[in-house]
Amino acid sequence: MDIISAAISKIADLLVEPVGRQFRYMFCFNNFVQEFKEQKENLVSVKDRLQDAVRVAERNAEEIYEDVIKWLEEANNGIEGAKPLENEIEKNGKCFTWCPNCMRQFKLSMALAKKSETFRDLRKTSKKLTTVSCKDAPQPKEFLPSKEFMLSKSSEEAFEQIMKALKDDNVNMIGVWGMGGVGKTTLVKEVGRIAKDSKLFDEVLMASVSQTPKVKDIQNRMADMLGLKIEGNSEEGRADRLRKILEKVKKLLIILDDVWEVIRLEEIGIPFGDAHGGCKILLTTRLKDICSYMECQQKVFLRVLSEEEAWALFKINAGLRDEDSDLNRVAKEVAKECQGLPIALVAVGKALEGKSKNEWEVASEDLKKSQSRHVGKYDDRKNAYACLKLSYDYLKYEETKLCFLLCCLFPEDYEIPIEQLTRYAVGYGLYQDKSIEGIRKRVYMEIEYLKACCMLLGSKSEEYVKMHDLFRDVAIQIASEKYGFMVNAGRIGLLEWPTSNKSFEGCTTISLMGNKLAELPEELVCPQLKVLLLELDDDLNVPERFFEGMKAIEVLSLKGVCLSLQSLQFSTNLQSLILIECECKDLIWLRKLQRLEILGFMWCSSVEELPDEIGELKELRLLDVTGCENLRRIPVNLIGRLKKLEELLIGDTSFNGWDVVGCDSTEGMNASLTELNSLSHLAVLSLKIPKVECIPIDFVFPRLLKYDIVFGDRDYYSEIVYPTSKSLYLGDISAASLNAKTFEQLFPTVSLIGFCNVEGLENIVLSSDQMTIHGHGSQKDFLQRLEDVHVVDCGDIRTLFPAKWRHALKNLRRVKIELKKLN
Repeated sequence: MDIISAAISKIADLLVEPVGRQFRYMFCFNNFVQEFKEQKENLVSVKDRLQDAVRVAERNAEEIYEDVIKWLEEANNGIEGAKPLENEIEKNGKCFTWCPNCMRQFKLSMALAKKSETFRDLRKTSKKLTTVSCKDAPQPKEFLPSKEFMLSKSSEEAFEQIMKALKDDNVNMIGVWGMGGVGKTTLVKEVGRIAKDSKLFDEVLMASVSQTPKVKDIQNRMADMLGLKIEGNSEEGRADRLRKILEKVKKLLIILDDVWEVIRLEEIGIPFGDAHGGCKILLTTRLKDICSYMECQQKVFLRVLSEEEAWALFKINAGLRDEDSDLNRVAKEVAKECQGLPIALVAVGKALEGKSKNEWEVASEDLKKSQSRHVGKYDDRKNAYACLKLSYDYLKYEETKLCFLLCCLFPEDYEIPIEQLTRYAVGYGLYQDKSIEGIRKRVYMEIEYLKACCMLLGSKSEEYVKMHDLFRDVAIQIASEKYGFMVNAGRIGLLEWPTSNKSFEGCTTISLMGNKLAELPEELVCPQLKVLLLELDDDLNVPERFFEGMKAIEVLSLKGVCLSLQSLQFSTNLQSLILIECECKDLIWLRKLQRLEILGFMWCSSVEELPDEIGELKELRLLDVTGCENLRRIPVNLIGRLKKLEELLIGDTSFNGWDVVGCDSTEGMNASLTELNSLSHLAVLSLKIPKVECIPIDFVFPRLLKYDIVFGDRDYYSEIVYPTSKSLYLGDISAASLNAKTFEQLFPTVSLIGFCNVEGLENIVLSSDQMTIHGHGSQKDFLQRLEDVHVVDCGDIRTLFPAKWRHALKNLRRVKIELKKLN
């Protein structure tokens, strides 16, 4: 009987529920309308947020997941499909529960309930879409299409041999050899690009080896191309980590460029042979024997250009026309002196472009007379030196020539920071009566011109430049003979101070970057020395009297040394003092360097306090303490006394202990942000403000040309070494705490803005009160200048830009969003 009773009860429930629902359809029409509208609005909100995220991902060239695309299609179809129902609602009116057409209202209620349920299900599904896209590995710059690659008979033959060997399972080591400047690097870059684009390999990696290979640099380059970092200091540990990473890549091509000696692949961490059957090595070298020593199964020789090919390349770069037969006759003689070497043909052609016939004839005579004075040094390059030197001689301005020569101070294959060149140029007095930013622009202009002349090469970004090793050799030779340069930068791995038959007394510039010297001489007599660059791998004590014989020195750059500033007390002509990763003592002796214009303590962990004596340096124009993680004190009014200061670079991992009030100095008190307002020449600023309390009431940032300012925290972002734009980062703060008055000089000009864990941030335009800046415009001005936006873990954000302002985004080129989940 119990079983029968339970069954009857269940049947009753099943009957009553549908009947009740039918009555609701009939008499609760307004409830169904309200539910329908709410569910639709919620779905539209979720769909818009997801669509914004997709739009950002597509702008960043990311691949959108299929389930996201499918969901958006279903959501759009559902919303579009609801329009007939909305029309029906309008026809039925808004506030009645009964009408003569009962059946019509009954059916509409049923349809609304069903559509509401569809909307509700779509919203539930959206919660599973935590990410919308995957990031493709960035295309390495090495493998972007190259304008430099010109197919010649020799390069075509070499290219076909290489590609055939890459497809041969029995070949895993390929060597390309030929004389310097013939185009080996350009060829293998093109091979790498084709191999990557055609999916012949899962990954294609490339690293430059050079005459003094550095295992750590090669490891880092490969990891960078994979978008990874290798932790650890020991080469063995790093090699093991890299090996484990590379073993996971099924088909792998590794290009090792400019090999001069046998490379032990296991020391780098390259799995090869039996350890990884899918890994192939493609190397380039000037020495045929290296191909044999490295056991290359396929050896590919890249010849110089034929006479016809050489003339075609030369003619293009010299801008010659067929109708100029008389000039072309002389030009062909010049081209012949380049002996088929592409780098010489391009450089000489560009140097003589637009010159008169007389100048062409003089150049031809000069090249013929040179008779390879440097054959002993340049061996197989024959007349390469004379050809490349000709392009130097035809540079119009001495400043351009000096910029070119300064580039040879860096080691071979070095990524040369243009900012470093700028600071050397300031100290060298290269451009008089210019602001530092003005000099920086001039240096960039010179670099661009030298790149256009093919005398310098592009690099990983616009802030760096590279020098072809042939041009570097030529520059060193010119600088040595004409200007008294002595360059032993990382070429031979010096362990001892270099000895030479000639005295150091005639040297004007010495570069010993990238060496491992065990000790320095007690005293160096260099009365004419203007520039000294020492960058060492290990901490090395600088003798107290080391600088006594360098009275004329103007630029001093030291890395990895232990130094007492007392040893510089007689170097009173110093204009640029750059100390990187140095242990510095006796900083009070800086007061002796009254001509100092640039002072840098970068990543010097020993610097805990800046001496008050720095305030006495009345000529100081740039102060850089980036990365000084232990810097806790900057005395009150030290910064305010530097009236000529143009650039203050502190960064966000150095000093951040700004005093709240900035009143009279007492024990332990620090500088205040108010001191910045007394610097009338300040144009570039990089610093961190940890909390709101650090900002004085009514403080307004000075007008700036460039800045990188962190308000709050920037754990997510890597530190900017030098500001190249106008960047503002806001992290771990409340949006309500932002004061428009404080940032009125920044918000209207910012080009990159980053938000990380900003509470209450609904969109990046903030509120009307915060973004309407007195005297500088409004939201529209802010958005029109905006180029980059970063948003990380801002859970309250509803949309990036309010719809009414999106038309103002004229310069936006990149948006990066990372949220823990989509609400």
